[in-house]
Amino acid sequence: MSRLMKQFAIASLALTVATSNVNAAGFLDSFFNDLFGPMSPQGRQVVRIQGNYNVGDIIVSFGDRRLYYVESKTIAYSYPIAIPKADARWSGVSYVSQKRENPSWTPTADMRRENPKLPAYVPGGDPRNPLGTRALYLGDSLYRIHGTDAPWLIGQQVSHGCIRMYNEDAADLYRRAKVGAKVVVTWNRMRTL
Repeated sequence: MSRLMKQFAIASLALTVATSNVNAAGFLDSFFNDLFGPMSPQGRQVVRIQGNYNVGDIIVSFGDRRLYYVESKTIAYSYPIAIPKADARWSGVSYVSQKRENPSWTPTADMRRENPKLPAYVPGGDPRNPLGTRALYLGDSLYRIHGTDAPWLIGQQVSHGCIRMYNEDAADLYRRAKVGAKVVVTWNRMRTL
């Protein structure tokens, strides 16, 4: 995009925000992501939500690159996440089947074929453990919501299907979420106010 077009887009944006009654932070984030690609992710937030969710539900929006923990009918905690690579895309409904502190990690055979330098096993608590310090296991699948040993990848499309979070956010979600909690994984964007 040319410099002049970017300047025009920014001026148009400023006029739109100044003369309207929109949620400026959400609008700007969406606008700049659409215009320039993903920016560095915003941290944990409390947001107002719309929709028919139950307290304790977890909504993973790959479209937003955020995870939402429903605190009440109108409030959710929103966390930045790293999402699956294109060939690992998925969506659906699951549940938290178990929670683990300092989980161990065993890469799948596909992961080791893709990267033969991966270790066969990494114990829990090891700083090189890609699951970080907390993990929520999803149903009977291999997918997890977990921390990370590479926080600079949050906001990126990098995983083999798991949902990565900053370790401090994974610990916060771990404290809030219950075993059995419903987890909705979607590519749709969450309706927030």
